[in-house]
Amino acid sequence: MENLVPASLLSRKIRSNQSQGKLLRMIGKKVGQLIGDFPKLIEDGDTLMVCVSGGKDSYALLDVLMDLQPRAPVSFELIAVNIDQGWPGYDTAKIAEHLESVGVRYRMINENYASIVESMLRPGQTPCSLCSRFRRGVLYNLAQDLGCTKIVLGHHADDLIETLVMNLFYSGQLASMPPVLYSDDGRNTVIRPLALVPESLLVAYNEKRKFPVVRCGCPSCGLPAQKRQVIKRLLDTLEGENPQLKTQMLAALRNVVPDHLMDPSIKRASSDNSAKDLPSKAI
Repeated sequence: MENLVPASLLSRKIRSNQSQGKLLRMIGKKVGQLIGDFPKLIEDGDTLMVCVSGGKDSYALLDVLMDLQPRAPVSFELIAVNIDQGWPGYDTAKIAEHLESVGVRYRMINENYASIVESMLRPGQTPCSLCSRFRRGVLYNLAQDLGCTKIVLGHHADDLIETLVMNLFYSGQLASMPPVLYSDDGRNTVIRPLALVPESLLVAYNEKRKFPVVRCGCPSCGLPAQKRQVIKRLLDTLEGENPQLKTQMLAALRNVVPDHLMDPSIKRASSDNSAKDLPSKAI
């Protein structure tokens, strides 16, 4: 496993007025590290459907893939896709203008399911999980229609860490977001090339790049009481006391010891091998 840069050191690097090009290379290097760990992330002949929401993360994702494309050891095609879910105030024209300006092939899709989601909500329920399910169905079908081999999402390292804690606290699951995910029906593959990229690096890149960031328009998005926002604040507080917290949590996602969990479905190693391979403090 490569040496992971502590979050505090990375923040100091980013604050030292790095150029836009240098920041893009830093992001690209981490994407390259992930491809080294997961060779099936991007393969020769892939057509990648890059989901561009209008946020800084998906814009940066598109930039880094376009930067890697001409010099990658494998050949792959890109098509950017934006899904308008129908929330009021979602300015898709700005997103289309940006996609046009960078010269990528793109599709703007209008799927007005926001009203359906709202009608299905229980009192006090936020629309995020329902929205996500609707959007996933649209993307899965669209990938097939466009002949895309992989669906590319802009989730970064902080998203993976927050999802791990959210599942632990609220869902009773020890799970996060994998860099490569195969859909249950076997039709689609979802990839997350930014899985090793900290959000702080994407924030710094956005400050230089000045993307036309567009909010989705959902009234619940980013509210303080939203579970993800609660977890963000908790992790930020803990990181203030331990600057290496997120670095260690990301390392933990890459260093799982299944025999030391309580899932009875896990195939256990023999007791002799288990004890032989693990440090005494972990036994």
